[in-house]
Amino acid sequence: MKKLFEGKVALVTGGGSGIGQATALAYAANGAKVIISDISNNDTVSKIIEAGGEACFFQTDVSIAIECAQLIKQSIDMYGKIDIAFNNAGILGEINPIADMSIEGFEKVISVNLNGIFYCMKFEIEQMLIQRGGVIVNTASILGEVGFGSFSGYVAAKHGVVGLTQNAAIEYSSKGIRINCVAPGFINTPLLNKLDNKTKAELAIKHPIGRLGKPDEVASLVIWLSSDAASYASGGYYPIDGGYLTL
Repeated sequence: MKKLFEGKVALVTGGGSGIGQATALAYAANGAKVIISDISNNDTVSKIIEAGGEACFFQTDVSIAIECAQLIKQSIDMYGKIDIAFNNAGILGEINPIADMSIEGFEKVISVNLNGIFYCMKFEIEQMLIQRGGVIVNTASILGEVGFGSFSGYVAAKHGVVGLTQNAAIEYSSKGIRINCVAPGFINTPLLNKLDNKTKAELAIKHPIGRLGKPDEVASLVIWLSSDAASYASGGYYPIDGGYLTL
């Protein structure tokens, strides 16, 4: 039986851990050749190869435009195309009320979480226009819709990701490029490592489902949006949050 992404190439930024790694493994399990990007080397490629898949790694800081351009060039040099791009790289950033937040801390999270999405999309779309098609999925957040005290940089960036996704869908859906974003609730990944266990427990009960999410649960949604089963989905904001936004 033909696999879901057989013959396709998928790019995952922030693919070294958490949601990125879970999604990269899922792409590979479904037949895709996977390009892993992150700020440092990791074990995602080896996990894919051990499972019988094909993958490569390119070190990239998505907050630097030229590195994003180089990532796309390296990917095309390696596989000749990019069918799917999952722009997932992100940081939690400085946690402080606005008056106490450092300028550097705010600018850092915007640079990675918002500028990085723009840079990656710009160069991915340039390539997908040449190919006459492709799929892009961006990682936004439930905090792309609502606020959360002391997370102003993260909230601002994720609201921006939603806007970029919607605008890109308006501009390129008619050209065969589908662009959506996923909006995870609080997911149990290394991104939350700076929070203590008490804070994590308090966050868990804010979700009606009663727990934090798992990376592979988000990966399942990304896989659907990346597939032909979602052929009419473009410009969407897809919460996967255990009911958080219903409260």
